[in-house]
Amino acid sequence: MKEIEKKVKNFLEERAWDRLRPGDLAKSVAIEAGELLELFQWENPELGDVRNDPEKLEKIKKELADVLLYCIDMAVLLDLDTEKLITEKLEYISKKYPAELMRKHAERGAGSGNDPEYWRIKNEYRRKAL
Repeated sequence: MKEIEKKVKNFLEERAWDRLRPGDLAKSVAIEAGELLELFQWENPELGDVRNDPEKLEKIKKELADVLLYCIDMAVLLDLDTEKLITEKLEYISKKYPAELMRKHAERGAGSGNDPEYWRIKNEYRRKAL
């Protein structure tokens, strides 16, 4: 990750974009995420179907790269360690959503959206945050 952070920082500095405002970057993340989401508008293909659709994959790669780059731009400009923040978040959600429990309740390929245990845990954490 450090190598990618260096490349991003260099890229931003070369263009004098190293003073971008965090709010503008956050907006750009949301805009690009919307463009990624638009690729799935009116459809909800299975993972295997997407993997086997080269045209769709190319579009996804471009939009996903935009989202990731804006996220890394923000982290670099705020002097955040992306590897550390991702590792810490993974540790947190690993405790929040234990693999054994999630796997036991998950429908094959459905993800968390249909898992009542996922929603119970999520709502419990939301109540604690209030």
